[in-house]
Amino acid sequence: MILYYCFPQGKTKALTMSYDDGRLQDERLVSIFNKYGIRGTFNLNYGLMERDDRVSRERAKELYKGHEIATHTLLHPTIARSPLTMVAQEILEDRKGLETLTDYPVRGHAYPNGSYTKEIEELFAKLGIAYGRVVPCKPTFELPDNPMEWYATCHHNDPKLMEYGNWLIHFKKHQYLKLMYVWGHSYEFDDRDNWQVIEEFCALMGGREDIWYATNIEIIDYMQVLKRLQFNAAGDAVYNPSAASAWLEADGKMVEVKGGCYTKLA
Repeated sequence: MILYYCFPQGKTKALTMSYDDGRLQDERLVSIFNKYGIRGTFNLNYGLMERDDRVSRERAKELYKGHEIATHTLLHPTIARSPLTMVAQEILEDRKGLETLTDYPVRGHAYPNGSYTKEIEELFAKLGIAYGRVVPCKPTFELPDNPMEWYATCHHNDPKLMEYGNWLIHFKKHQYLKLMYVWGHSYEFDDRDNWQVIEEFCALMGGREDIWYATNIEIIDYMQVLKRLQFNAAGDAVYNPSAASAWLEADGKMVEVKGGCYTKLA
């Protein structure tokens, strides 16, 4: 029997977005995402949210509904230059503040100014952070080998943005799992007067039945669901100890392995 991991509902392609700083332009960006069914992660500095150019704390919960709120440190320092004790305070205070705005633990992160070290990665993991997005990009369309150094596919200003999107749309080899990950700052669309870039990209990518539209943390958590699956020695049955369903392809047949269930695959 040939077994392959799948994304939810048996899909093999996924799209996620990541936007930093929580600027007021997120209002327009979220409306575009919602229009086309695109889902993303918004990395916020809780200590800066009362500035005039930021989405307010009072507005954040409603605005980002259906998306993910993640950390970006409390005050956006370049943390690789900072003492680890201060870095720990920056992430914990950001988490605690943002969690007053959400109904879930805030476990995602984007490194401010792209600044991090191996020590910071290890520290964040111990302080409840499940992944960290870095600034450099790699157009490999792969899931992260190290979630604490998660490389996006591209920035939205990459001239190959639409080319990459079309590549994912037309990719048909179901034996691979492919992820497109786009990042940026919403204020950049005002700065460059190019809102049509994200509008055209979302119009191209949205509403496709073969793409899983997910937040960053949903992807990380689903990877853990797959990793925890327990297969029997014959490889024709599996137990899922997680609460969430996992999806597999077994000899070309899509199988949902429900949480807490032992499922025959043949």
